[in-house]
Amino acid sequence: MRLVTLKNGKPDGELHLVSRDNSRVLSAVDIAPTLQYALDHWDALYRALHERSARLNNSPASLGQAFNAQQAMAPLPRAWQWLDGSAFRSHGELASRVYNRAPPTRVRPLMYQGVSNPFFGPTDDVPFTAEKDGIDFEGEFGVIVDSVSMGTPATDAPGHIRLLVQINDWSLRFIGPEEMKTSFGWLQTKPPCSMAPIAVTPDELGEAWIECRIALRLQVDWNGVRFGAPNGRDMGFGFHDLIAHAARTRALCAGTIIGSGTVSNEDYRQIGSACIADRRRIEKADHGAETTPYMKFGDTVRMEARNLDDTPLFGAIDQKVVPASNKPRS
Repeated sequence: MRLVTLKNGKPDGELHLVSRDNSRVLSAVDIAPTLQYALDHWDALYRALHERSARLNNSPASLGQAFNAQQAMAPLPRAWQWLDGSAFRSHGELASRVYNRAPPTRVRPLMYQGVSNPFFGPTDDVPFTAEKDGIDFEGEFGVIVDSVSMGTPATDAPGHIRLLVQINDWSLRFIGPEEMKTSFGWLQTKPPCSMAPIAVTPDELGEAWIECRIALRLQVDWNGVRFGAPNGRDMGFGFHDLIAHAARTRALCAGTIIGSGTVSNEDYRQIGSACIADRRRIEKADHGAETTPYMKFGDTVRMEARNLDDTPLFGAIDQKVVPASNKPRS
């Protein structure tokens, strides 16, 4: 089952189902007006949503309306919690080697809590205050869970995964080091994220959903040029581990989003990267200096993970970086 939130002039949009080829949408507003409502009542509403999804997929093309990504918001435009991990060991170990830091722990995941209101839609222009802050994209995957009790173990966590999503976790690289010196974590370094338009149930991935990992390549293009295509299979901690880590001392409400961290593989020199920082670290390791600049206003980034048979899945994030207008966002 595939779900999308379309614009209707309200902050949380309107829930629609999406056909398996991502070509058509059908309103689900009479079942669940928003995705958050569906997650809050998942067990009661799942059958009706699933049946309507099957009807959409098995009916003529006249049913529903054409899907237009420009009309899509993030699946959850504002979420109760956004908890982002750093589960790809090659991402953390590359930074450790280049900057002579202690390697990241392999015993427990790394995770921080970021901005969950808003998530930018897949084609929204993304505003930033200044280029000098070091604007970077970070391609990753995520899961959306139902209610998770405090202390839930990793063995029980897969049963709480309701939807899978694709995310761009924006970062401001030159602010990060200063914030980390405070030993109080990130705030300004991590502005709102972006999300691909379609959230999918795990069964939509078929054999690409392996041990709570999305074993698909995330294709990242910067200004129309392929930047990398790392595979999500190499998570050192699966999403079940990340859920258990997040829930160790708190309950997670339905609609909590948990991210994988930047997708990264050991063969990064061959397949490229999902963030500029990783490329700069490779340059420093190989040539002694970081040469690739961070993003400028007017730059674009496109991210898409397609299924094993190359059919569309989450849809694409396709955005432009723009200067902030200093006006409140509606």
